Amino acid sequence: MQWVTDELSAGRLSIGDHLPSERALAETLKVSRGSIREALRVLEALGSIRSSTGSGPRAGTVITAAPEQALSLALNLQLATSQVEHPHVFEMRLLLEDWAVRNAGPEHADPQHPVWTKAEKLLDMMDDPALPVADFLNLDAQFHVALSHAANNPLASTLMDAMRTAIEDHTVERAQALPDWEATSKRLRSEHRAILDAARHGRADTAADLLKEHIRGYYAETSA
Repeated sequence: MQWVTDELSAGRLSIGDHLPSERALAETLKVSRGSIREALRVLEALGSIRSSTGSGPRAGTVITAAPEQALSLALNLQLATSQVEHPHVFEMRLLLEDWAVRNAGPEHADPQHPVWTKAEKLLDMMDDPALPVADFLNLDAQFHVALSHAANNPLASTLMDAMRTAIEDHTVERAQALPDWEATSKRLRSEHRAILDAARHGRADTAADLLKEHIRGYYAETSA
């Protein structure tokens, strides 16, 4: 992270530039490629870089924001979203998640794109019948954040990352009103699979409609 900040400050890199390859970065910084890969994951989660596969000017790893700017934004948003009420979280989720799924980048046409495979792994983990409610809803929040990364909009994904804790806290609190968690979790898992299947196969409008029904359905079911 500091290396990117230093290179930006020195003018050797600019917002919009491509980062060197993992191998080149590892050689420059004298660290393992595994360490580089983990650092890039952090930068991507903060919205400082965007990674795309394929060829052309949009491919590769592109700098989208200075790391300290993205970190400051994420921390401020986390502070703000920790102090809001259920309706605020509900309304913002509908706006952000609907838009993100409808505006997935063209490179996500590949059903095996890392965005989709990461989301699928989270759903696989949620299939564990012994998973406590809180752990299930933690993975649930991560799944929704993962979907938001399909839009290639670092601000949207940073907003969702910042909202993750609020989403998790609100869904866990509302789960206390559920009379039959097993039935609810079964329904949620089925809905998640349908959303992901539509999104990863290019049916963006269908995925977004299913997503909105899914969010509204949980809030309606737990409104008692």
